[in-house]
Parts: sequence; C-alpha cells; structure tokens
Amino acid sequence: MQAMVLNRPGQPLEWTERPDPEPGPGELRLRVEACAVCRTDLHVVDGELPLPKLPLVPGHEIVGIVDRVGEGVAQAWLGQRAGVAWLGHTCGHCPYCRGGQENLCDTPVFTGHGRDGGFATHVLAEAAFCLPLLLPLEPVRMAPLLCAGLIGWRARRLAGEDIRTLGLYGFGAAAHLIAQVATHEGLRVFAFTRRGDVTAQAFARELGCVWAGDSDSPAPQALDAAIIFAPVGALVPLALQAVRKGGRVVCGGIHMSDIPAFAYRLLWEERQLMSVANLTRADAAEFLAVAARVPLRIETTSYPLREANRALADLREGRLVGAAVLVP
Repeated sequence: MQAMVLNRPGQPLEWTERPDPEPGPGELRLRVEACAVCRTDLHVVDGELPLPKLPLVPGHEIVGIVDRVGEGVAQAWLGQRAGVAWLGHTCGHCPYCRGGQENLCDTPVFTGHGRDGGFATHVLAEAAFCLPLLLPLEPVRMAPLLCAGLIGWRARRLAGEDIRTLGLYGFGAAAHLIAQVATHEGLRVFAFTRRGDVTAQAFARELGCVWAGDSDSPAPQALDAAIIFAPVGALVPLALQAVRKGGRVVCGGIHMSDIPAFAYRLLWEERQLMSVANLTRADAAEFLAVAARVPLRIETTSYPLREANRALADLREGRLVGAAVLVP
C-alpha cells in the first residue's frame, strides 16, 4: 500500500510504501476510493492537536470498498462500499457511552489521529464504526459527507429546531452542505465569510443563502442561531452580537484560536454559547438519510493522493470552494 504519512507535526506529509495491512478481530480493510480533506486534518498536520501516535496517516472522510475482513466480521461486508468517519472507537462502558453520548467517550480513538486514516490506498477500521454507503453518488462526492456533512448536521441540530434564521460563519465544506439542508427546511440562511471573499459569497447565494457578506459586517436582521465553522475565536463575540435574545451560537470545530474577552452584555438576555464535540453513529445514520432525500450540490476539487500537501495548503490558504478530496 501507499500512504501520505505525517512523521513530525509542522512538516509536509511524506509518500511512503508499506506492507498491505491485515485486519484484526472486529476490523475490516477498505481499498480507498476517495478521502476528503478536513480542517481537522490541518490541525493534526500543523501540530495544533496533541497526537497519541506518530508516524500517522491523516484522513477521516473515507469512502472505500471492503476487500478483507477480520475475525468476527460478517463476510457480507466483502465487496461493499463503506464509509469511515472521525469516530473510530469508543469504550462502550463509560457514563457517556452508556448514556447515548458516545461522542464524549472518556477513551475514544479517532480516525486519522489515534489510528491511521485515509490518506492512503488502504485503511483498517473497526467494522462497528463503518457506515454502509448506499447513496447513488460517486465516491468523490460522498467523501465530504463523512465529516463536513456529519458535523454540520450535528451543529444544525444543536442550533435548535424552532429557529427560522441561521447564520453560518465560514463558508467551506461543512457550511456549503448544511446551508442547503437548512434552506430545504425553509430557514433563511445568512453566510459570513472572510473579508472580501466575493467568490465564497457568490457561491453561498447560489446555494440559496438569502444574504452573504464579510464576517465582521452586521447581520441584516437578528439571527435565531449561528454556527461558527471557521476556527477563529474572534468570530464568537461577533456571532453573539448577531443573535437575538435567547439565541444560540454553536462552535462547530474541534480547534479554534483563543476567544477574545467580550462584554457580558453580548451573552446576557439568555444567549447561549456551546460547542460541538465529535459525532455519534446515530448522527451519521440520521444525516445519510437526510442526504438521500435532499438534493445536495456537493462541490469538490480532486487531487491525486501524492498531492495531499497541495490540497492541505489550498485549504489552509482559503483557495477552495467546497471540499478537497484525495483520490488514490
């Protein structure tokens, strides 16, 4: 197999050949067809997240064909298309797992972080955390659904079910998907982008957003809720200022720069500030069902696996519309 390997945080990934991996008990092996590039991969590669293992193959938005199964895994998996997402293992017995909050497991393992991920030709995964993919979509278009879509869906649910107006701060892979779901639900969606990013703003309007502008511009009307996808702490007080009394701001990333001090009046009047942590397998099942009935425009830019560093650089510098996807 071949893989793009992180040997040291802050350094470029290195093209590496390895023996083909063999699945252990409860595992299966996928021949990777596509793996989307997530902002979390940037945080991993840039050393902004502590890493439990090195060397490491990043990547956790994986679509592939099961070509081998380990002991205890049903043979019916063989030849099936499956997805592998960020949550790769949970303990199953901590209070959070027992209480239906496996995303908060005390001892989780994350794909492309605690175990090797999908920037490779093959990947191993626990069968219990793999997702059967039955959508009639090409693998490149399905890959962003497995994190951008899932985190966007969880963030949308936490934003509240009784809302009518929703602001999205940062209009990348996750926002461009959940904006379409929200507009399909009948919400008025407002897109906030980095200053002067007229390309992203035009794209947001194409996808049904009623307004798109700079993130430091005031919202045209009070928002019921806002989701922050950009990893920029300075957006928190701006989003709090934009939501109405009793409104909610959801931070949708795993990492964010420090939040600056802000006046208590921005939080007062029962505004809420919360974060999204990881996802659950139930989130995945719900969102894939939504994706099957909502006609999503999934914008992607494909890169050969060897060009993973270029894909990461394009994401880091904001040169992408939609999602980057690596293809072995």
